[in-house]
Amino acid sequence: MWKPPQRIKFHSQLGRAPTVEQAQASRLFSPVHIGPLTLPQRTWVPAMVPWRSNDEGWVTEDVLQWYGRFARGRPGAIVIEATGIRDVPSGPLLRIGHDRYIEGLQRLVQTIHRESQGQTRALIQIIDFLNIRRRPEPAKFFERFLRITPRLRQALGAQDWSEAAVREHLTQMDPQQWPEVLDAREWEALHMGARERVTDTEWPHIQELPQVLPGLFAAAAGRAQQAGFDGVELHYAHAYTMASFLSATNVRTDGYGGSREQRIRLPLEVYAAVRQAVGPQYVVGCRYLAEECIDGGHTLDDAVWYGEQFARAGMDFISTSRGGKFDDAKQPGVGSSAYPYTGRSGYECMPQYLSDEQGPFGRNIAATARIRSAIRAAGLATPVVCTGGVHNFDMAEAMLERGDCDIVGTARQSLADPDWALKTSMGLGDQVRLCEYTNYCEGLDQKHKQVTCQLWDRMELDEPGLRKSSDGKRRLVAPAWEPPDA
Repeated sequence: MWKPPQRIKFHSQLGRAPTVEQAQASRLFSPVHIGPLTLPQRTWVPAMVPWRSNDEGWVTEDVLQWYGRFARGRPGAIVIEATGIRDVPSGPLLRIGHDRYIEGLQRLVQTIHRESQGQTRALIQIIDFLNIRRRPEPAKFFERFLRITPRLRQALGAQDWSEAAVREHLTQMDPQQWPEVLDAREWEALHMGARERVTDTEWPHIQELPQVLPGLFAAAAGRAQQAGFDGVELHYAHAYTMASFLSATNVRTDGYGGSREQRIRLPLEVYAAVRQAVGPQYVVGCRYLAEECIDGGHTLDDAVWYGEQFARAGMDFISTSRGGKFDDAKQPGVGSSAYPYTGRSGYECMPQYLSDEQGPFGRNIAATARIRSAIRAAGLATPVVCTGGVHNFDMAEAMLERGDCDIVGTARQSLADPDWALKTSMGLGDQVRLCEYTNYCEGLDQKHKQVTCQLWDRMELDEPGLRKSSDGKRRLVAPAWEPPDA
């Protein structure tokens, strides 16, 4: 991952441990409404991909244990990981692209409700993503993947050569000459691995995205409703399809790109289709980027305007993130795919303890506050969720007191200690296990390994019935914690 050149070390702090009475009187542990749904407190576990499913996208026992463990900490809400709306192979990621997934997802909802003693609401994040290939070996790329076009023949002076001769010549060339003869997309396919974009409208399946996606999202949301989820979160963030439509890099000329009014058109049409499918009494919100953090990306001013439009459209909540784009990702190793959290935009999404003067904690707060302020100025009360390096009661409570947001999301801190909010609410905040922001978890995610936390994954490995990682070296869920009055 990219790191700021300053490399200033920061350390997370427990901060104030409130008494039970102080916690009960706090904003953090007060209820909040998101549309027709009430959260008993304003703690929120954002979507994280733990790589616990299988190649068929099923809810496995590991998936149930993962989310059941978070639920035992009784946060206000848990958002299930990015779950694919298409019925296509996508590795060990959850899917919701067919009715056969409903039964397993229903078990997941029941697990969260049961393990939280009915205190935690279960939402599911639904996502679409375009194709991306692993970085190929050069010989394989030139022999099998590269299209031999008239432009390429002209660049090589090989108009009369056979295709086999062109491929052989490219393979034997000095690698430093490849960028001189390959166009930008061909070079990217060799250097990084081929990646589809929403602007590749020469391909029919890309051109047709505005006609196809509303129906796919609506059907997926309908399945989520059937499975018993308390709501859905539309994934409009990071490196994926819907965020790419919102991006200022979207220059489609079919009415779905260019100006921000056209870039938001498909996200609003998707929301409208979802709303029609699930009705007015079902929670629907979205997660999107307060800032893309890439050259030429959409700005905070764009994001403020987007937030107001989403709120006017009737979304029940808005959750913000930042960065996490393919545009500035580092080159992957041969045989691996580009990972959208390795460049500067990736650092903005998941900053670590080595940082610049701003530090890794709360980098998304100021931008989110501006979005919420604009929504309120428009006379709208849509609740806003802010995440990013939040790890203690003082920080979360201050965000709510200032009006930066209405709900506080904690991803890495919840992974480090799924019980952090429960402990704090019981006057036991001094027992919270603090995230150290080393991004050990992010390193596992990058390698598509089962995500764990270094603060607990080697603890009590002899626990009876413990489920371990595929290599047998790590536990897959945090050790149990029993409240004193249990």
